Amino acid sequence: MGFCGGVGFFSSRNGHMHLFVFGFVLLGCLQVEAATKKYQFDVQVSNVSRLCHAKPIVTVNGMYPGPTIYAREGDRVIINVTNHAQYNMSIHWHGLKQYANGWADGPAYITQCPIKTGSNYVYDFNVTGQRGTLWWHAHILWLRATVYGAIVILPPQGTPYPFPKPDNEQVLVLGEWWHGDVEEIVKQGNAMGLPPNMSDAHTINGKPGPLFPCSEKHTFAMEVESGKKYLLRIVNAALNDELFFAVAGHNMTVVEIDAVYTKPFTTSAILIAPGQTTNVLVNANSASGRYFMAVRPFQDVPIPVDNKTATAILQYKGVPNTVLPSLPQLPSPNDTAFALSYNNKLRSLNSRNFPANVPLKVDRKLFFTVGLGKSVCPTCVNGTRLSASLNNITFVMPQTGLLQAHYSKMKGVFTLDFPDKPPTPFNYTGAPLTANLFTSHGTRLSKIAFNSTVELVIQDTNLLSVESHPFHLHGYNFFVVGTGVGNFDPAKDPSKYNLVDPPERNTVGVPTGGWSAIRFRADNPGVWFFHCHLELHTGWGLKTAFVVEDGPGKDQSVRPPPKDLPPC
Repeated sequence: MGFCGGVGFFSSRNGHMHLFVFGFVLLGCLQVEAATKKYQFDVQVSNVSRLCHAKPIVTVNGMYPGPTIYAREGDRVIINVTNHAQYNMSIHWHGLKQYANGWADGPAYITQCPIKTGSNYVYDFNVTGQRGTLWWHAHILWLRATVYGAIVILPPQGTPYPFPKPDNEQVLVLGEWWHGDVEEIVKQGNAMGLPPNMSDAHTINGKPGPLFPCSEKHTFAMEVESGKKYLLRIVNAALNDELFFAVAGHNMTVVEIDAVYTKPFTTSAILIAPGQTTNVLVNANSASGRYFMAVRPFQDVPIPVDNKTATAILQYKGVPNTVLPSLPQLPSPNDTAFALSYNNKLRSLNSRNFPANVPLKVDRKLFFTVGLGKSVCPTCVNGTRLSASLNNITFVMPQTGLLQAHYSKMKGVFTLDFPDKPPTPFNYTGAPLTANLFTSHGTRLSKIAFNSTVELVIQDTNLLSVESHPFHLHGYNFFVVGTGVGNFDPAKDPSKYNLVDPPERNTVGVPTGGWSAIRFRADNPGVWFFHCHLELHTGWGLKTAFVVEDGPGKDQSVRPPPKDLPPC
């Protein structure tokens, strides 16, 4: 049957040109809607004013946060990124699987070299088998401090949500704001071998809210009508903070995490780590008034953190702006019990339409320890700089894209000898270890056979300090089959795994002084980055990549690189 359809253009107020190729039903023509969505992303420096002063920041299309990308499951998305800023740029479409198409994934020096100033690159990908809220962000230096936005993937036309239909919806992107130039702040920290200064405010849709100076006009507000239901699409785009989020006077029903539907449950607050997304339903059934939505960090170890509360306003229709909003009861910043119990409630929907295909048989078992450590640095304050490692290896970024090196069989860029387990077992979460904190350095990757099933246990350690780490795997979702506090016990813990309806995500928060076990099927060939989503730790080397081999089928190999792939 031939394609029935047409083509339409419209230009939205943000200057994106969208091209729609759509199908419609004619007699004897049952084509489902298929569309190509086109966006133009101009990376440029814009002056933005927050907290009583203006500063130049890197933006997309002059917007902070950047534009939301809308697509439907099954669409093709084409985004032309043109770089007018002074920094090299690359953009990652966080949570999109990019099947055999790592060229569109975006992490600099992993799947591509960055887009140089004055150049452009077209990210071209299909949205297959995914729907929900994801996001995009710069994936080089700390530029994602301001270069980020949401991705909303709607289900196919006529496919309902597996929860009550909302009357309206709102994207809420949580972030961080620094008074100074973020790149300069990071440079200063690195030069001294110390963590850079923490942020000066958190933000909701780029705005810190009225609890900060000069921020009355920098407050995000959404209007609701009594008796209606609202879907909040919440993204944590903060660089370094896990965040609690709550709405005063209202409970939330969690219905989706990382673009995967969940068994709904009601909660007064949510916990969301950098890189994660959460969709919640809120019923506007409280007394007509104004209510703060508030966000502040969760940090259960004594590490300095920007602990100030950012707010936005949920305002009932017809209520005057003179009414003072009330603040929600957020969990206390070190409420570990809330964090563990909240994460424990997350379950895949696992319905007939949305099954949880958990790998039950495991071909390859990996055990990665997460550690903070030191590297020699003669110019630094103590003669050392802080570094971080997986299995005692601090990852060294190459100067060539790893996917290019793998695809073209280039020698000398990386080795395939990343160990499946730490070189020396020890009491990982016992008394703090401060003796030998030096790590080995290298661009060492882990090779995985195509279509094999992998179980990876990520174990936090008390090297210098225990800490919670959100780990993101590019190119895949995975099932979080188990999690616990203390040392993982291979004899006892696997018997407690949830292999029926574990949460399916792309970013997992490994608990402080604990472990998380994830499983996935390695059915997406290519080179896929695996890293801590705290920008501080990624910069210190808390990362590696998996080389997933090509499969035997005709569509199971990495496709050839696009002609406009940026050169190194």
